[in-house]
Amino acid sequence: MWAIIATRPGEPLPRPLPLALTRRSYAARMIDVVAVRPPRLRAGDLVALVAPAGPVPEDQAARTERILAGWGLRTRQGRHSLGRSGFLSGTDDERLADLNAALRDPSVRGVMCLRGGYGSQRIVDRLDFAAVRADPKVVVGFSDITALHLALWCEARLATVHGPVGVALREDTPAAEAVRRSMMTAEPVVVTAGPAAAGVPGRADGILLGGNLTLLAASCGTRHQPPVAGAILLLEEVNEAAYRVDRSLVQLRRAGWLDGVAGVALGHFTNCPGADAVLAEHLGGLGVPVLGGLPIGHDLAQIAVGLGLPARIDTAAGTLTVEAPAR
Repeated sequence: MWAIIATRPGEPLPRPLPLALTRRSYAARMIDVVAVRPPRLRAGDLVALVAPAGPVPEDQAARTERILAGWGLRTRQGRHSLGRSGFLSGTDDERLADLNAALRDPSVRGVMCLRGGYGSQRIVDRLDFAAVRADPKVVVGFSDITALHLALWCEARLATVHGPVGVALREDTPAAEAVRRSMMTAEPVVVTAGPAAAGVPGRADGILLGGNLTLLAASCGTRHQPPVAGAILLLEEVNEAAYRVDRSLVQLRRAGWLDGVAGVALGHFTNCPGADAVLAEHLGGLGVPVLGGLPIGHDLAQIAVGLGLPARIDTAAGTLTVEAPAR
């Protein structure tokens, strides 16, 4: 059985699935893929706040600390999390050092990315994946952090949380509560699509993979392009013209990302005029269920979901159900 299961922090993990598997053989084994679920956080646990991409305003980082403190969690800022180097929060070496320090430190039980923007792809190849396999932790973020999600899945089969980055959190909101639940409980998540959700009727089961469309397209041809045959592909986007959405979808199709997917879950395509027609053109003919209108991605009302986990889309019920990312 091709599975990776962590039983205790610090216990060595087997090597991840070979990335050279053909799409057909991968799909045949998809049902056997068991994600590494990190232990859920408990009151008093330490969460590292890191900035692997864009610069972070100090007041917004402080708000993140207050919110997590309200959940009973301790926080520690990365040494360079409030720095700046052009359009990044620090040099590649600085941002990588903060992230690897969090992944290696046994006292850290969770890692929350403070902001997306751009830059995660520049450092993911040098992550300490051995540390991830030895001591899995809850990792949270979205948007540019899609690059980190992909790397952790491909290299360590780590289940991660696709949810708001720290600067997007607001006190006492459904989005914040969804993040808290994903980090601190072992409850499955049910996400309900909006009343005007478009898509292709049907029901599908598979491992939920994906994230930001632009980052997925940018990952094509890298070591972190996972086979998605038999999976449910999650897509979301922000601030992209219709032709750019089209270009990314064409890139995914040409790279084989759409071959044999079990279904597609569509989150927010915020400020992407004309995206609905482009999505319908590319996804409507796949012959699989497509559920649109999910509150996932770039919006203050987004709901956190686990990636790398068994999921089901049911267009009749208008729901995406995902197993808990933590145990």
